[in-house]
Amino acid sequence: MTGPQDSGVQRLREGEALPEWVSRLDRTAFGVAWKAPAEHEAVWVIPEVAFARWAVVPAAGEAELLRIAVDPAHREGGLGRVLLEACQGDLEGQGMNHLFLEVRPSNAAAIRLYRTCGWEPCGQRSGYYPDGEDAALFRWSKS
Repeated sequence: MTGPQDSGVQRLREGEALPEWVSRLDRTAFGVAWKAPAEHEAVWVIPEVAFARWAVVPAAGEAELLRIAVDPAHREGGLGRVLLEACQGDLEGQGMNHLFLEVRPSNAAAIRLYRTCGWEPCGQRSGYYPDGEDAALFRWSKS
């Protein structure tokens, strides 16, 4: 793993297997765990506590946050912000100047996090989630 060690955030190396705890947290947060990252994906972790998974498109200078989760026992302590800001900084350092994500409008805690980290609303996908809830779209761009 490599990454901004001072914050406790580490980036998994390309091709590195997902730790089992990431799969457990993925199931806890989203109901199902995704498989190993695809070639265009990157994963950052705070070991045993939180992870963020991104799709990265270097040719376009863009990345999309696919999933971010903090273990329920460690929420409300600012770790989501630490992880998100570390990812943003690392991606910006790699030339990713435009970041995107989608979130349920009902997920007020996540929306507060994104806004405090400089993300701005940029659209909506109607009926996006299986239960019919819309997806709110957000973007972050290098200043």
